[in-house]
Amino acid sequence: MESAEKLWYVLHTYSGYENKVKTNLESRVSSMNMDNYIFRVIVPEEEETKTKDGKAKTEMIKTFPGYVLVEMVMTDESWFVVRNTPGVTGFVGSHGGGSKPSPLLPEEVAKILHEMGMSTQRANLTFEVGETVSIIGGAFSGLEGKIIDNDADKQKLRVTTTMFDREVTAEVDYDQVDKLA
Repeated sequence: MESAEKLWYVLHTYSGYENKVKTNLESRVSSMNMDNYIFRVIVPEEEETKTKDGKAKTEMIKTFPGYVLVEMVMTDESWFVVRNTPGVTGFVGSHGGGSKPSPLLPEEVAKILHEMGMSTQRANLTFEVGETVSIIGGAFSGLEGKIIDNDADKQKLRVTTTMFDREVTAEVDYDQVDKLA
């Protein structure tokens, strides 16, 4: 059963090799022309601030050591490419014997990505500062806004919009806006 749907899967890796697996998989995607099947590769991590010798030090710690998330369309080819990436020991939710793994539930993905300050939608759109967009989600839904800042890495925009005859600035995710036709 091949799915043409982009879904999130969890890879099991050797602990400590999560970032290496991410790098290896991203280069394999490019070299093996899998860009239309394998999209984002994420190592879930969060900032942790520790105080040592009276100095605060912020570092990134792995939320799920030994695991990497991958957004992909599951086909025999994409499954093979991911499974055979150095450092990957297998998919979580695969029952062996050549069975395809189960994807994460959308709400699980949303929670993990939200905690990392990322959006669940990978907008294939590009947004330009100065462009006007329609806000379709969040507190400013139904309004139009002009983009004043674009953080493509975090998939967030800062837009100005008018509410109650006042100009206000809002931060919105890519998946909360639509381009105007």
